[in-house]
Amino acid sequence: DLLGLVNTLYPPVLSEEWDNAGLQAGDPSAELKRVLVCLDPSEQALDTARETGAQALLTHHPLLFRPLRNLTPVDETGRILFRSIREGVAVLCAHTNLDKAAPGLNDWLAERLGLSDVSPLSAHRGGDLLKLVVFVPRGYEEVVADALFKGGAGQVGNYDRCSFAVAGTGTFRPGEGTDPFLGRQGETERVGEIRLETILPREAQTRVVEKMLKAHPYEEVAYDLIPLANGRPLVGLGRIGRLAQPSTLSEFAAGVKAALGGGPMRFVGDSARKVLKVAVCGGSGASLLNEAARRGADVLVTGDLKYHEARSAESRGMAVIDAGHFATEHIMIKGMAEALRREAERRGLNIEFIEMEGEEDPFKAV
Repeated sequence: DLLGLVNTLYPPVLSEEWDNAGLQAGDPSAELKRVLVCLDPSEQALDTARETGAQALLTHHPLLFRPLRNLTPVDETGRILFRSIREGVAVLCAHTNLDKAAPGLNDWLAERLGLSDVSPLSAHRGGDLLKLVVFVPRGYEEVVADALFKGGAGQVGNYDRCSFAVAGTGTFRPGEGTDPFLGRQGETERVGEIRLETILPREAQTRVVEKMLKAHPYEEVAYDLIPLANGRPLVGLGRIGRLAQPSTLSEFAAGVKAALGGGPMRFVGDSARKVLKVAVCGGSGASLLNEAARRGADVLVTGDLKYHEARSAESRGMAVIDAGHFATEHIMIKGMAEALRREAERRGLNIEFIEMEGEEDPFKAV
């Protein structure tokens, strides 16, 4: 159930190929009442899980990232795995799928910094959408369409329940042993039908088709699933948007620091330059510097900026604020916990989501 919630909101198909999101350790059939949402899978998080009675850690950073050559409790990963299994605490993560999802980490970061007119900075690759076409007898199209939408079909950007319908004539001849909804065995039947089309993400295919078949009146349902090259307009790495009014770089940097908890921060660029169009990417987003410049951003807010990346930004006349990996991602705890509470309530699942407190940036300011 928990995996279903997470995968619905943050589909694994959005993950980068090098990533390792999902269930890291634990029994998928184990009983679950409480989940601790945290940034890192740490021993501190396991301590908190024990104190709060949580049966799972839901983290942003993966516990298992590269293949293990051995499994012993002498290193950090081994110690956490040994403890999690001994103490019956599952470990799950949503990493780059959370970064790209809408709403996801970068939407929460953009909101925290007061951006409007927000869109993905780097669009997600296409190829993970499907068009579903199903033929329904007249009078049943609303029932079937409603089932499709409840399964997760019909979402196009910020619009939902999207479909297209056209009338036509269907023909069929029920064979021996059939129990047709319309017509008689051995006789060709002509029926007024509706061709109903909608769109769905590939990860929702099983759920959508199951709900469609359950709602459809026919014994044998004719339908098509067609792969699409379309991308998802709200999904992708980073976000770009605008401030309500222009600011200087130094003023904006001070606002970013306050909005993200006042931790260590540094910036590249003329402190007096005007800032209006802002790109953001939580964690390590310097790879999006070129795209931010191409999209006309005045500044990129991210973390983990390296010296040569700073020089590259400087040569492009691009401002960058290095707000820190921790500060730009720690906000996911509140955002993801709230989103999962809403989705669990909608599905009637009695799962408590606890927000981890006490995690700190490993870097300290002098």
